[in-house]
Amino acid sequence: MATVDWAEDQKRFTVRCMPGEGSVQSLSSRFRSSSGRTPGRKLGVTFEDVQRDFARTVEAYATGVFRDSFHDTAELMTKVVQKVKELESGPSPLSFAALTQPVELRWSLDEAGVEGGVNIPLLELHVLPVDFAGYSARELAEFGTSLVDRIRRTGAVSNDVALTPSSSQTHVTVSIPLTRPRRWDAARAGELVEVRLHKTGQVSLRATLPRDSMGSILDQDALPQQITALLRSTGALNLIQHERIAVAIGVSNPTLTQIDRFNPHQSRTRAELVGFGRSFTLQTEPDESTSLAALDTGAHEVAAVLARVLINQHPSAS
Repeated sequence: MATVDWAEDQKRFTVRCMPGEGSVQSLSSRFRSSSGRTPGRKLGVTFEDVQRDFARTVEAYATGVFRDSFHDTAELMTKVVQKVKELESGPSPLSFAALTQPVELRWSLDEAGVEGGVNIPLLELHVLPVDFAGYSARELAEFGTSLVDRIRRTGAVSNDVALTPSSSQTHVTVSIPLTRPRRWDAARAGELVEVRLHKTGQVSLRATLPRDSMGSILDQDALPQQITALLRSTGALNLIQHERIAVAIGVSNPTLTQIDRFNPHQSRTRAELVGFGRSFTLQTEPDESTSLAALDTGAHEVAAVLARVLINQHPSAS
């Protein structure tokens, strides 16, 4: 088994084999670009159980896309290159329109943080379908029942991670525990820690920022990549069907963040909390709606705008 991932920021793709496979008997690829995602399956092979599960996860990750097929690795690589050229030359899949009235978003910036991570800054993404009537109590309960399975099907969390659902009259929530670091001072990439569906139809995701022993980092390259992943995970939940959506992001405990470069292999030895002791917020307010493509083929474009606005709000950016 292998996956083919397109790195949008670096304009390259990499092939990664699943651990534990002595030989590549079958391939399943997930191709990402700035304008699309194409799963592919090798022809003429019978999947083993672990490969079948992996293929099911990959193919369920992006809903509404076509599946391609190939006979060998050489054909797969050729199709990847062709798809990159095709999608990069196409027009933007997004459309924008000014909001006729402000949207009412439910924020979580003042809520408690993740278990075992008191005051850890959390990045939160909110997606609200515009002019949507919302869910009845019955509908919200039904979606709440399926939310854990929907999260697992996106591939955003491993199947062995315990998910904790909870509910109220206004929303249903699934909490995701943080992974244990190898060392206390290890650099750690951002992790999804919560998915919430509101009665209004709003879908909210919370995640840690990339961090190391010196604190949480707003990286000008890593932040748009993380927001892109959160947008696509929101789309893969298959909860929002409304064509027009409003999107916003924010960061809790912003005074504990720094604009810096994140190195996943090494923790920093020094950092400066420019915003410590100062009162400021990191929060975007939508003034326009965008098309549903923001949760799939247009995710990278939307994420770049949101990340730029958020970083420019930080005191150290001025």
